[in-house]
Parts: sequence; structure tokens; C-alpha cells
Amino acid sequence: MTDLEAALRRAVGGEVGFDVTSRALTTMDASNYRRVPLGVVAPRDADDVAAVLEVCRAHGTPVVARGGGTSIAGQATGTGVVLDFTRHMNRLIDLDPGTRTAVVQPGLVLDRLQEAAAPHGLRFGPDPSTHSRCTLGGMIGNNACGSHSVAWGTTADSVRELSVLTARGRSLRLGPDWAGAPPGLRELVSGESARLRTGFPDLPRRISGYALDALLPERGADVARSFCGSEGTLGVLTEAVVRLVESPRARALAVLGYADEAGAAEAAAGLLPLAPLTVEGMAVDLVPSTRGLPRGGAWLFVETGGDSPAQARARAEAVVRAADVVDALVVTDPAGQRRLWRVREDASGTATRMPDGAEAWPGWEDCAVPPARLGAYLRDFRALLTAHGLRGTPYGHFGDGCIHVRIDFDLMTDAGVARFRRFSEELADLVVAHGGSLSGEHGDGQARAELLPRMYGEETVALFARAKGVWDPDDLLNPGMLVRPAPLDTDLRFSVLPREPVDVEFGYPADAGDFSAAVRRCVGVAKCRTTSVTGSGVMCPSFRATGDEAHSTRGRARLLHEMLAGEVVTDGWRSTEVRDALDLCLSCKGCRSDCPVEVDMATYKAEFLHHHYAGRRRPAAHYTMGWLPVWLRWAARARVAPVVNALASVRPLAAVAKRLGGIAGERDVPRLAGETFSRWWRGRGGPRAEGEPVVLWPDTFTEHLSPSVGRAAVRVLEAAGLRVVLPPTLRTRGRGLADGRTRSATALLTARRGRVCCGLTYVSTGQLDRARAVMRRTLDLMEPVLETSAPVVVLEPSCAAALRTDLPELLHDDPRAARLAARVVTFAQALERHAPDWRPPAVGLPAVGQTHCHQHAVLGDAAERRLCEAAGLTGDLAGGCCGLAGNFGFEDGHYEVSAACAEEQLLPAVREAPEGAVVLADGFSCRTQLEQLAGVRGRHLAEVLAERLEGA
Repeated sequence: MTDLEAALRRAVGGEVGFDVTSRALTTMDASNYRRVPLGVVAPRDADDVAAVLEVCRAHGTPVVARGGGTSIAGQATGTGVVLDFTRHMNRLIDLDPGTRTAVVQPGLVLDRLQEAAAPHGLRFGPDPSTHSRCTLGGMIGNNACGSHSVAWGTTADSVRELSVLTARGRSLRLGPDWAGAPPGLRELVSGESARLRTGFPDLPRRISGYALDALLPERGADVARSFCGSEGTLGVLTEAVVRLVESPRARALAVLGYADEAGAAEAAAGLLPLAPLTVEGMAVDLVPSTRGLPRGGAWLFVETGGDSPAQARARAEAVVRAADVVDALVVTDPAGQRRLWRVREDASGTATRMPDGAEAWPGWEDCAVPPARLGAYLRDFRALLTAHGLRGTPYGHFGDGCIHVRIDFDLMTDAGVARFRRFSEELADLVVAHGGSLSGEHGDGQARAELLPRMYGEETVALFARAKGVWDPDDLLNPGMLVRPAPLDTDLRFSVLPREPVDVEFGYPADAGDFSAAVRRCVGVAKCRTTSVTGSGVMCPSFRATGDEAHSTRGRARLLHEMLAGEVVTDGWRSTEVRDALDLCLSCKGCRSDCPVEVDMATYKAEFLHHHYAGRRRPAAHYTMGWLPVWLRWAARARVAPVVNALASVRPLAAVAKRLGGIAGERDVPRLAGETFSRWWRGRGGPRAEGEPVVLWPDTFTEHLSPSVGRAAVRVLEAAGLRVVLPPTLRTRGRGLADGRTRSATALLTARRGRVCCGLTYVSTGQLDRARAVMRRTLDLMEPVLETSAPVVVLEPSCAAALRTDLPELLHDDPRAARLAARVVTFAQALERHAPDWRPPAVGLPAVGQTHCHQHAVLGDAAERRLCEAAGLTGDLAGGCCGLAGNFGFEDGHYEVSAACAEEQLLPAVREAPEGAVVLADGFSCRTQLEQLAGVRGRHLAEVLAERLEGA
């Protein structure tokens, strides 16, 4: 333990982390930059903050204050001690509807404030797209804005008072009329008043530099306002009094289509006299699908408010009439508005990949120009990109003249970094030429501070340095930002990564087979750190259960990044820190769909576990649950299911078996079916219908644990006029998909020797060699199926997802894998595509339950929703994750997190269900979790429909 760490542990009541994991998690924010801290402190209160400052001042160690870690310019990284305010100093202290104010701590997430204010008809005005995870302290530090700034301004416009500790431990209460000003600040301003009145651009999104002009007497000498946007370089915020605004009772969204981006940009300023709440813009090259949008090559999203839906709609229609558009759409339905806004909010992530898959990066994320000049600026900006051979996709706050963009900089080579610098310098000059600000929302940080003299001139920048000296004479707080900045092309986070692709097992097709590129997908926007999930979202259940950054998708990606870098995490694939962070990953694949850049942590986890345990003994659960298909097939062949079930019911024996098998003691072992699905199938004589053939996949769970699901599916599929066959039946009985087709004796013998398996349990435990062998055997067995056009119906969503994704990505060298993956359909998809005229029986009951994580992430549930609607099953299924997630919830040490995940949405939805509601759960894990935690029997949709067919 270093002297610094020891001193901090003695002085601070909160957590002090100088370990590998704590440091690795905070090397980066959402920018291009990386700086390795000495340690991380999570203060419990202002006294802890003061103690940290005192200790660090004595040791000459810099201090960086950090909120959600979503800063895009590098200002939330540091080489000294990082203060993490998200763990303890994250409370809403008071909310006063009468005065429309709230008292908040710096670590409070914006959405939590909005939720508290909403019942009073109030809200905090600024709302960055990261509102679900950004903190008020970070917003004040960056002077954040968001899409509603045309109506409610920046964070500085919403701040009344700030409680701040200076680097030398002085406690100040900042406000108007010089309240809380440190000694010397007033004298500095009075001596430079002429410069302050003339040297700052007049535009709504001027965020760059220090807001010293807010200290002018005609502007109220507002020290709190001046402090906003100082990026943690002047003092450390411990509490804030913020203003709230009245939230419109109703809203409408006008989506205006224009021929191109420039047309949308030129139109934006003309809409401002209509007093919209937002004027947001984006072009077609950033939109994955234009479905639901009006015709055009670019769009403005213009939100209006009113006291009633009719008034809000009338204002939106007035916007449409005033706009010269190609096409337009007015949306008043809240759900429809949320869907459209999600496209805009996810842009910060989706923009990190060009249409051809090339990587794109921040760095020039948020320049702002006067709104009236936006169209001309964008044309010049596009021309500059072309001149440098770069590509980018602008979007953002067109009504405020603020543009976000990710650019395909090559930050991995010396030549690419040199071009990054040249482009940055020329773009800074272009922004200044248009009367703009280098930063219009996210701050200067390391990305732009070096270029501030081009915007303000050397003398004004020298004035900034003098102001910094007044507040922080020891340069203790976030050095290298704003004043005496580090060069913009140093500390790049990619410089430490290996230049050659790492030898890995999966194909990573979206990243050209490069595991480093796959890990680089995480740019730090931290959507995975959302503390609550609503609707159909899944990511990231373990973070919501623990609140620990190490258990977020971003945290795990950071640790993998540092593992590849080898500086902080030094033992590569053998790293226990990475292993422990991945341990609570449920492999739900929610990040594959919910993460804006489609990070697939389930695949990364499987990859890591494969290398981590190569040549070493694995945890017992990998042998018991990883090899579950083998043990279940053995039990079926030996016909010992009754014996196994009887032994499992003897508690002392079951406890010993669970302890030896690495299974959580709180769990009951699922009962084995007395008759497997395949044995039932053979007993009924195989296929009975003569319609279009479909191959019903006998997955491990349906085969051995819930054959009733398979039987029900056969009943429904046959009722729909489809001929159901099973893979082994196809090849051993000589009839099925391709009657009369010649088959070799070898193929028939092969079919008799094995059964198909998706390999899911081997993949989820990282036993990739075994998974590959199982998958190859499966492809051999399925070859006759692949010679036909028959779909493969998979009832278990996790197995279907494994066949869709893991199979082709793990066997990327076998073209049969992609062919089989393309055939996989869910139960509802099979009915919709191959029996389109069939109508399900009328169930006519409310339904509750949960969409399976893998269904949500990989397969989609639109067909299931339509089938439920056709059957008269009403109500929406919950989002989130059931928490069992295959082997995860059964593994020793995972029970509490597993149960917490279920308590987030699934169990409350079931408890609150109306009497007689059908509990739908297509996944065996979901049904097991419901049974073991709530005593409720969940059913596969096939079972519900089959039961009604039998009743009819």
C-alpha cells in the first residue's frame, strides 16, 4: 500500500480503491482519451471530499471529479485520484414545488430528478441524450444542454446556487452578486471588463472556455453560472440548488422531411419564432431504417407543448404549415413519440459505425455556430471532411446551431493521428470563421482546449489561466484541461492496444475478425448504466442489481480493453479481475440489441472463459451445467429419471449434490420428464399431417425437462396444416422432407449415432472446443435438411439464438453454419410465414410474463405479439431479464443477483396480474424462475394455444 492510499483510507469514510479493477474501470470516459489513475475514491459526503483534497494536496496528487463517466472530451479521466460521486453522493435532498427548486448531490442521475419532479408537473430543463445515466454534477461541469435547450437553455440557465470546495479546502456557496467568489476573482474581472464584454461570441451554445462574462455586473455577477462548464478545474461540487420548469401537460412531435441535410439545417432557425420545445436534426445516413419517418433525406424533429393534446397538436401542425418540406408527420401518441426519440437518442452510439462498418470516433462532437449560419457551416464542414478523405454523419441540435458528429479518424497509426491533428486545426478555424464555439455542449476537455487560442485569442486564454490560478493556485484539480492543456493527439486510448489481431475463437464478422475492434465498440456512452429499465429493454440486468460499474457492459468492456493493453491488467486471459467482472454477466445478450453500438458481452465472456480456463480445471458448474445435454441424455437412455427425481427430493442428498456440482443451495433441481419428447414422438408414429414440412428442433430443455411444450407445438403446427418432422426421424425412417432423395449409408449411420444440439451450454460456459465439436456433428446430421427449403422451428429462445448467432460466429469457416442459422424460426414466426391463412383459437384472456432476453436481443418478438393479438391475449409482456439465464442463476454465488433481476419487472408484473391471466414464458429458464421464486406456472405460447385447441 502506498503512502497516498494509506492516508486516504485513514481519512475517508467512503470506499478507496487502488486495486486493478477500480483503476481499470476509470481509465476512460466516452472520449478518445485514456489516462490511468492512481486510485478511485467514492466519498460519502462533503467531509470526505474535503479530506481527499487535503490528502492529495499534501501528496501533490491531482484530483478529478467524475459523475457518470460519459464526458466526450476526456475531462473525466486523470492520472491522480478520481472522485466517483455515483455510489453515495447521489441523492435528491429536497424538492420544493412552490419555489420550483431542487437540492441535489452531484452524483444524482438526471432521470431520478425528472421522476421526482414529474408528479408536480415540473422537470429539469436540460436533457442530454444520456439522461438515464448522466449526473447533475457532470452536467454542471460540462454545462450540458440536450434537445430542449431552445426552450429551456443550458444547465447554467437552470442553476441557482452551488456548494463548492476549493482545492485548498475552502467551502464556498456560489450564487449571484458575487456570492461565494474566491478572493481575487472580483478584482480580476473588474480589470478585464472590456475584454469580457467584447471577446466572447454571442450564441446560445457557447460552452468553450470559462464563462467569465457571467461575472459582469450587467449579468448579475453570477459566480454559480460562471462556474458551470469549468470541467472540474476550479472546484469540486458537493451540492447544487437547481431551478425546475413547468412541464407541458401534452406534447406533439412534428417530423419534417427535407431533401437533404443542408435544407433541414437552413430551415431550423426559421422555426424558432414558433417557440418549439426542440428542433433536432439528423440525416438518412444515420438512420438504420426510415420506416415510420416521412419521405426525405434528412429530418427535423420539432416538439411542441400545450395544456391539452389538441393544443399541442395544433402547434405542431402550425410548424408543418410554416415549414417548406418534402413530407411531414405529426405524432401525438406518447409511445410513437418515444419510438422516434429513441432513434435520435441512440445516435451517439450508432454514429460510431459508418454504414460499411468502419469505426468512427468523437473529438469534434459538438461544435456550435449561430443557427442562421448552420446550413452554410454544414456545407463547408462536409467539404473539409472530403478534403481530408474523412467521413462523418452530422446530427444534433439544429435549432441551436450545435452539431454532433463521429468521424472515421484512423487513431491507430501515426499517419492517421497526424491527419486527426491537421483536420482538428482546420475545423477549429472553420468554426471560428462562422462565428461559432469549438464546444457547444460537451466541453473542451483534452479534445479542444489546445485550440482555444484560435477561438478566443492568446490574451483571453491567458485570462482563463489567471482565473484558474485564483480558484486553484496549486493546479490540483483536473490539470491538463482548459488551461495549459495536454496536446489533443496524446493520451489516445487506442495507442496501447495490440496492432495485430488477437488469436480468438469466434469470427466477429462485424469487426473483420478482430477481437480488439469488437472491444473498441464500447465508446463509453453508458446506456448500460441505466439504473432502471422500462418497456422491453433488457441491458444490463447485473448492473441494475448491483449498481457496480464492474458489472455494467461498459465496465466489462473497459476491463477487456485494459487486458488487451496489458498496462493495468497485466496477466492477459488469466486475469482474475476480468473473470470476476464477467462472472455476473448473465449472457442475456441484451447488450447485443440494446447497446447503440451492439457490444455483445455474452460472446466476449464465452471467448474469455475459453482462454482463461484453457488447460486448467474449471469450476464445477461448468462440468455439471455446461455438459447438461450429456447428463440428460444419459439419464434418458438409462431410464433413471424417476430415481434422479426421487433422490433430488431428499434434501440432505440434494444439498451434497448441489455443493459438489457448484449449484446454488437455494435452488431446487428441476425434475426430469418421465418420458422424453423424442420418445413420445416415436410412440405416436412420427409425422401425421401432409402439409408443408417444418423441422421441429428437439432442444435439450424441451426434450428432457418440458416435453409438454414440444407436444403442444406439434399439436398447433399440425392444426395449422404443417407437416412436423424431427431431425433424427428425417434420416432414420427414410421419409420426411425429401422423399426419394438418395442418401448414403454413412449419413444414415451418422444420424443413428447422434442427436442435434445447438451447443448453448458449452458456449455459455466458454467450452468452445466442445461447442465446436457438437455444432459440427449437428451440421452433419442436418445436411439433408439444408438440401431442402424447410424451416427449422426452435421452441426454446436461447437455443434459437445460439443457432442464429453463436453457430455461424463460432463455425465461421463452415458455410453450412450460416445456412442453418438462416433457417431458424421461432414458433410464432413459423406459423406466420408458413401458415399465413391459419387463425389461432380464441383464448380471450389477459396475459402477463416476460419476453425472453435472447428473443428480444436476437430473434425479435413481433410475430409472437401478433399471434397473441390474434388469439385475444391482451396486455404487454414485461421487459428486463428473468435473472435465471440458463446456468447463471443456478451457479453458486449468483442466487441473490438472479432474484434481484426477477424482482425488477417480471415478478411484480405477475403479482399485479388480473385474476385468470395467462402467464407466458417461452423460455425454460423463465418458467423455472417463476416457479421457484413465485410459485407460478408459466407456459409457452404453444401450450396456451394447444390447450384451447383441445378444449375446442
